[in-house]
Amino acid sequence: MKTDDFPKEIRDYLIPSHGGRMMYRCLGCQQEYGIDRLLYVCPDCGEVLLIYDLDFDQLKRFPGEHWQRLFDYRKMLNNPALKGIYRYHEFIGPVIPLQSVVYLGEGHTPMVEANAALQADVGIKFFFKNDGQNPSASFKDRGMASALSYIQYMLQSGKVSEVLAICASTGDTSAAAALYAAYLTSKITSAVLLPHKKVTPQQLSQPLGSGATVFEIPGVFDDCMKVVETLSENYHVALLNSKNAWRILGQESYSYEIAQDFEWDLSQTAVVIPIGNAGNITAVLSGFLKFYETGIITSLPKILGVQSEHANPVYRYYLEPDPAKRRFEPVTVKPSVAQAAMIGNPVSMPRVIHLVQRYNQLAGGQRVFFVEVNEQAIMDWELKANRNGHIACTHGGESLAGLVAAKNQGIVDLDDVAVLNSTAHALKFSGFQEMYFTQQFPPEFKVKPDTALINAPIYIHPQDLKKVPEPGQPLSGKALKEFVDRTAAEIAAILGLIKKT
Repeated sequence: MKTDDFPKEIRDYLIPSHGGRMMYRCLGCQQEYGIDRLLYVCPDCGEVLLIYDLDFDQLKRFPGEHWQRLFDYRKMLNNPALKGIYRYHEFIGPVIPLQSVVYLGEGHTPMVEANAALQADVGIKFFFKNDGQNPSASFKDRGMASALSYIQYMLQSGKVSEVLAICASTGDTSAAAALYAAYLTSKITSAVLLPHKKVTPQQLSQPLGSGATVFEIPGVFDDCMKVVETLSENYHVALLNSKNAWRILGQESYSYEIAQDFEWDLSQTAVVIPIGNAGNITAVLSGFLKFYETGIITSLPKILGVQSEHANPVYRYYLEPDPAKRRFEPVTVKPSVAQAAMIGNPVSMPRVIHLVQRYNQLAGGQRVFFVEVNEQAIMDWELKANRNGHIACTHGGESLAGLVAAKNQGIVDLDDVAVLNSTAHALKFSGFQEMYFTQQFPPEFKVKPDTALINAPIYIHPQDLKKVPEPGQPLSGKALKEFVDRTAAEIAAILGLIKKT
């Protein structure tokens, strides 16, 4: 639709103008810095940063209903810059002009209700929000669209020249970073660090295909992150991990979309998030807080963070009920099917601590919870979900296992409606399904396949047939008919089909 087709009172707001004042704020010493340079940690104390809009209170000039109508109307626009996460431009990056926005099809991923059988099995109404349907097949594209839009703005305004974008990854971050950097390839190149043999072949192929320089190093993600942090501290590179606060802004769009999908009523909603480097739960908390403070939503949903017992530092931190006694301690991770969450020292932990406290305070009571699940539950629930028409990755399985655990613990109520984050496409982690079906899981995963969930192809080859088709050697005539009839008969017998009369 064209802007002239919209109601007069909304036309002037449909296409946002850029401007305002944003700054980095350190969560440690509270020092503030301008955004005219690329910063990832506080130059004074080394703590992580969040980006704040100094003009945020100006958004409160309008009632929540104004923003609801505006975002609903923007859905009808054909402007590419507003089709993705920047539908919520005023809340994500108001300083970024629309001509700097990088849009590759990210955001507004489908919310798919679980079928009746699966909901009955779990005992609660729930949806999967399938972020695997982003362009690089994971939720990381939301943050990359924000980070690379900001870098493009810096390039266009002459604040930086050529950029080398770099990240550590368990797979999804590298795929997203390489893809978005490739789109801006004339001025941006990318390099990624991966833990050797700790990334699926599908994930490894993505940054290679996008032209990134790929390094594999011994160890796990936490080791890669230490190397990347050293590079960002000592060389001119653009760090694209979730230490980059612009990544967090982009991933806030996940919260905004849920609010819009539920027509702005989140009073009986629980949002389930698997935790890896803790950037995603940080963004989800921050996004809902912004919408709550501006009256766009009138209640804060429950937030449920899920971790595997093989990588559970956030869960362990919140086991202590007294905030004054809590002490964060990194953990040594063990092999996990939720491979992208296999992180023992999440860089966004200070953000989580800060935002959880604020979220619960504004909600007037505890609304953020953490649960732990085992590897067996992750795999079993992933396979059950996909047998019921979903495309959940192992992290979607982790979310579903977490929902079941939370229900059993009384954290979610039977009349709650849950939204589960399936962070990536199931095909990225199909190797774990293969190990399950072939019963070849290494013992350290502690996964024992349930034979009722195992599936494997059945090879049909009538042994007494003298001739069967081969590549380049098709059958014809009587031989073809005999092969087709015999093969069809064997399949019909296996399926228990009844012949037509």
